[in-house]
Amino acid sequence: MEFRGRQSVKHLVESLGAPHTEIGRIQVNGREEALGWITQEGDRVEVHPIENGCPIEPRFLLDCHLGRLTAHLRMLGFDCLYQNDYDDEVMTGIAKREARILLTRDRRLLMRKVIQHGYCLRSLEPLEQLMEVIQRFDLTDKIQPFHRCLRCNHPLESVDKEAILERLEPLTKLYFDEFRVCPACRQIYWKGSHYERMQKLIERIGG
Repeated sequence: MEFRGRQSVKHLVESLGAPHTEIGRIQVNGREEALGWITQEGDRVEVHPIENGCPIEPRFLLDCHLGRLTAHLRMLGFDCLYQNDYDDEVMTGIAKREARILLTRDRRLLMRKVIQHGYCLRSLEPLEQLMEVIQRFDLTDKIQPFHRCLRCNHPLESVDKEAILERLEPLTKLYFDEFRVCPACRQIYWKGSHYERMQKLIERIGG
Protein backbone atom coordinates (compact mmCIF):
# COMPACT_ATOMS: atom_id res chain seq x y z
CA MET A 1 0.00 0.00 0.00
CA GLU A 2 1.51 3.35 -1.04
CA PHE A 3 2.28 5.71 1.84
CA ARG A 4 0.24 8.90 1.52
CA GLY A 5 1.28 10.82 4.57
CA ARG A 6 0.86 10.41 8.33
CA GLN A 7 -2.55 8.93 9.08
CA SER A 8 -4.08 7.04 12.00
CA VAL A 9 -4.55 3.28 11.89
CA LYS A 10 -8.30 3.90 12.18
CA HIS A 11 -8.31 6.06 9.06
CA LEU A 12 -6.22 3.59 7.06
CA VAL A 13 -8.28 0.55 7.99
CA GLU A 14 -11.61 2.28 7.42
CA SER A 15 -10.42 3.51 4.02
CA LEU A 16 -10.37 -0.19 3.11
CA GLY A 17 -13.99 -0.60 4.23
CA ALA A 18 -13.60 -2.11 7.71
CA PRO A 19 -15.34 -0.19 10.54
CA HIS A 20 -13.27 0.33 13.68
CA THR A 21 -15.94 -1.56 15.66
CA GLU A 22 -14.72 -4.76 13.94
CA ILE A 23 -11.05 -4.23 14.73
CA GLY A 24 -9.33 -6.12 17.53
CA ARG A 25 -5.60 -6.23 18.21
CA ILE A 26 -3.35 -3.81 16.35
CA GLN A 27 0.40 -4.28 15.99
CA VAL A 28 2.74 -1.73 14.45
CA ASN A 29 6.27 -3.03 13.83
CA GLY A 30 5.57 -5.85 16.28
CA ARG A 31 4.30 -3.59 19.09
CA GLU A 32 0.75 -3.43 20.41
CA GLU A 33 -0.78 -0.07 19.49
CA ALA A 34 -4.19 1.64 19.49
CA LEU A 35 -6.49 2.84 16.71
CA GLY A 36 -5.24 6.38 17.09
CA TRP A 37 -1.63 5.46 16.36
CA ILE A 38 -0.20 7.74 13.64
CA THR A 39 1.65 5.71 11.02
CA GLN A 40 4.92 6.62 9.40
CA GLU A 41 6.46 5.53 6.14
CA GLY A 42 7.91 2.04 6.44
CA ASP A 43 5.65 0.94 9.32
CA ARG A 44 4.36 -2.63 9.20
CA VAL A 45 0.77 -2.60 10.47
CA GLU A 46 -1.08 -5.80 11.43
CA VAL A 47 -4.79 -5.58 12.18
CA HIS A 48 -6.70 -8.49 13.70
CA PRO A 49 -10.50 -8.95 13.77
CA ILE A 50 -12.23 -8.35 17.07
CA GLU A 51 -12.88 -11.47 19.10
CA ASN A 52 -16.45 -12.64 19.71
CA GLY A 53 -17.89 -11.51 23.02
CA CYS A 54 -19.74 -8.63 24.64
CA PRO A 55 -17.57 -6.28 26.71
CA ILE A 56 -20.60 -4.26 27.88
CA GLU A 57 -24.17 -5.06 28.85
CA PRO A 58 -25.94 -6.40 25.72
CA ARG A 59 -28.27 -3.49 25.05
CA PHE A 60 -28.83 -2.81 21.36
CA LEU A 61 -29.78 0.04 19.07
CA LEU A 62 -31.01 -1.10 15.66
CA ASP A 63 -31.02 0.73 12.35
CA CYS A 64 -34.37 1.56 10.75
CA HIS A 65 -34.33 -1.43 8.35
CA LEU A 66 -34.01 -4.02 11.12
CA GLY A 67 -37.52 -4.25 12.54
CA ARG A 68 -37.82 -8.02 12.26
CA LEU A 69 -34.42 -8.57 13.83
CA THR A 70 -35.54 -6.30 16.68
CA ALA A 71 -38.57 -8.53 17.31
CA HIS A 72 -36.42 -11.67 17.31
CA LEU A 73 -33.94 -10.21 19.78
CA ARG A 74 -36.70 -8.96 22.08
CA MET A 75 -38.29 -12.40 21.89
CA LEU A 76 -35.06 -13.77 23.35
CA GLY A 77 -35.13 -11.17 26.12
CA PHE A 78 -32.66 -8.57 24.86
CA ASP A 79 -33.07 -4.83 25.36
CA CYS A 80 -33.49 -3.41 21.84
CA LEU A 81 -34.19 0.22 21.02
CA TYR A 82 -35.74 0.69 17.58
CA GLN A 83 -37.79 3.22 15.64
CA ASN A 84 -38.15 3.24 11.88
CA ASP A 85 -37.67 7.02 11.67
CA TYR A 86 -34.32 7.34 13.49
CA ASP A 87 -31.77 9.15 11.34
CA ASP A 88 -27.99 8.76 11.63
CA GLU A 89 -27.54 11.73 13.95
CA VAL A 90 -30.18 10.49 16.35
CA MET A 91 -28.73 6.98 16.40
CA THR A 92 -25.17 8.11 17.05
CA GLY A 93 -26.41 10.33 19.86
CA ILE A 94 -28.35 7.49 21.49
CA ALA A 95 -25.52 5.00 21.08
CA LYS A 96 -23.09 7.36 22.82
CA ARG A 97 -25.47 8.57 25.54
CA GLU A 98 -26.90 5.16 26.48
CA ALA A 99 -23.82 3.00 25.75
CA ARG A 100 -25.77 0.81 23.34
CA ILE A 101 -24.39 -1.56 20.71
CA LEU A 102 -25.32 -0.33 17.23
CA LEU A 103 -26.55 -2.96 14.76
CA THR A 104 -26.69 -1.85 11.14
CA ARG A 105 -25.76 -2.76 7.57
CA ASP A 106 -24.34 0.74 7.03
CA ARG A 107 -20.56 0.53 7.34
CA ARG A 108 -20.18 4.30 7.12
CA LEU A 109 -22.41 4.77 10.16
CA LEU A 110 -20.21 2.41 12.20
CA MET A 111 -17.14 4.41 11.19
CA ARG A 112 -18.28 7.45 13.17
CA LYS A 113 -15.79 8.07 15.94
CA VAL A 114 -18.40 8.25 18.72
CA ILE A 115 -19.59 4.68 18.01
CA GLN A 116 -17.73 2.49 20.46
CA HIS A 117 -19.53 -0.83 19.99
CA GLY A 118 -21.35 -2.08 16.92
CA TYR A 119 -21.69 -4.74 14.28
CA CYS A 120 -22.22 -4.65 10.53
CA LEU A 121 -24.71 -7.36 9.59
CA ARG A 122 -23.80 -9.44 6.56
CA SER A 123 -27.10 -11.14 5.81
CA LEU A 124 -30.36 -9.62 4.59
CA GLU A 125 -32.42 -12.42 6.19
CA PRO A 126 -33.64 -11.68 9.75
CA LEU A 127 -33.08 -15.16 11.21
CA GLU A 128 -29.57 -15.29 9.77
CA GLN A 129 -28.97 -11.81 11.15
CA LEU A 130 -30.09 -13.07 14.56
CA MET A 131 -27.60 -15.93 14.40
CA GLU A 132 -24.86 -13.44 13.48
CA VAL A 133 -25.61 -11.25 16.50
CA ILE A 134 -25.86 -14.20 18.92
CA GLN A 135 -22.51 -15.52 17.71
CA ARG A 136 -20.70 -12.19 17.46
CA PHE A 137 -21.61 -11.11 21.00
CA ASP A 138 -21.65 -14.61 22.51
CA LEU A 139 -25.20 -14.28 23.80
CA THR A 140 -26.38 -17.89 24.03
CA ASP A 141 -26.09 -18.01 27.84
CA LYS A 142 -27.84 -14.63 28.20
CA ILE A 143 -31.10 -15.59 26.48
CA GLN A 144 -34.21 -14.97 28.64
CA PRO A 145 -37.33 -15.82 26.61
CA PHE A 146 -40.80 -14.61 27.59
CA HIS A 147 -39.18 -11.67 29.36
CA ARG A 148 -39.56 -8.52 27.21
CA CYS A 149 -42.41 -6.88 25.30
CA LEU A 150 -42.11 -7.39 21.54
CA ARG A 151 -43.95 -4.14 20.87
CA CYS A 152 -42.29 -1.60 23.16
CA ASN A 153 -39.24 -3.36 24.66
CA HIS A 154 -40.38 -3.00 28.29
CA PRO A 155 -39.71 -5.91 30.69
CA LEU A 156 -42.79 -8.06 31.27
CA GLU A 157 -44.44 -8.76 34.62
CA SER A 158 -46.38 -11.79 35.80
CA VAL A 159 -50.11 -11.23 36.16
CA ASP A 160 -52.94 -13.27 37.68
CA LYS A 161 -55.33 -14.69 35.14
CA GLU A 162 -58.31 -13.28 37.04
CA ALA A 163 -56.93 -9.73 36.69
CA ILE A 164 -57.05 -9.89 32.88
CA LEU A 165 -59.87 -12.37 32.37
CA GLU A 166 -62.14 -9.92 30.57
CA ARG A 167 -59.42 -9.21 27.98
CA LEU A 168 -58.88 -12.85 26.99
CA GLU A 169 -60.45 -14.72 24.09
CA PRO A 170 -62.64 -17.73 25.06
CA LEU A 171 -60.13 -20.40 23.96
CA THR A 172 -57.28 -18.57 25.66
CA LYS A 173 -59.27 -18.53 28.90
CA LEU A 174 -59.88 -22.25 28.55
CA TYR A 175 -56.43 -23.54 27.69
CA PHE A 176 -53.92 -21.17 29.36
CA ASP A 177 -53.27 -20.20 32.97
CA GLU A 178 -49.87 -18.49 32.96
CA PHE A 179 -49.76 -14.90 31.71
CA ARG A 180 -47.47 -11.90 31.60
CA VAL A 181 -48.30 -8.32 30.83
CA CYS A 182 -46.33 -5.31 29.67
CA PRO A 183 -46.76 -2.56 32.29
CA ALA A 184 -46.05 0.09 29.62
CA CYS A 185 -48.36 -0.81 26.72
CA ARG A 186 -50.57 -3.41 28.52
CA GLN A 187 -49.97 -6.09 25.87
CA ILE A 188 -50.72 -9.57 27.27
CA TYR A 189 -48.51 -12.62 26.60
CA TRP A 190 -49.04 -16.33 27.19
CA LYS A 191 -47.26 -19.52 26.14
CA GLY A 192 -49.19 -20.12 22.94
CA SER A 193 -47.97 -20.87 19.43
CA HIS A 194 -45.53 -17.93 19.46
CA TYR A 195 -43.85 -19.40 22.54
CA GLU A 196 -43.48 -22.78 20.84
CA ARG A 197 -41.81 -21.06 17.88
CA MET A 198 -39.55 -19.24 20.31
CA GLN A 199 -38.50 -22.50 21.93
CA LYS A 200 -37.67 -24.04 18.54
CA LEU A 201 -35.62 -20.98 17.66
CA ILE A 202 -33.68 -21.20 20.95
CA GLU A 203 -32.98 -24.89 20.30
CA ARG A 204 -31.72 -24.00 16.83
CA ILE A 205 -29.42 -21.31 18.24
CA GLY A 206 -28.09 -23.71 20.87
CA GLY A 207 -27.32 -26.10 18.06
